Amino acid sequence: MAMAERARSDFGTTMRHLREERGVSLRQIADATKISVSALEALECNDISRLPGGIFSRAFVRAYASEVGIDPETTVRDFMVQFPDDSVTAGSPHAPKPTYDLDEPERRNPAAIAAIVAISVLIGVILFFAFAARP
Repeated sequence: MAMAERARSDFGTTMRHLREERGVSLRQIADATKISVSALEALECNDISRLPGGIFSRAFVRAYASEVGIDPETTVRDFMVQFPDDSVTAGSPHAPKPTYDLDEPERRNPAAIAAIVAISVLIGVILFFAFAARP
């Protein structure tokens, strides 16, 4: 099974298996990358809530992959597929772009519309009395 296919099913378990196949311990990765063992364990347990988020989570994945001897960029993309939430993908050029339904009208804020109408009416009243007072 390809890394991308396995990553979709369970990124952390796949990473742990690849690390174990290569005989690399979490302590070795931690020493080489200066990433805590607990953060590496969180990565292998798919517990992204214990990771710092955004570019830092992706940097952890990239460093982990390099130490294990697999392609870092492919591994980061697989990580983002498994965890597409904003805490992981924020600021990434590989993050999926939001899609918009062009057939759906934009949602209008009724309070903002009411404020604009009220201000327009107020300006109209002021202008009316300003010009009506002229002889």
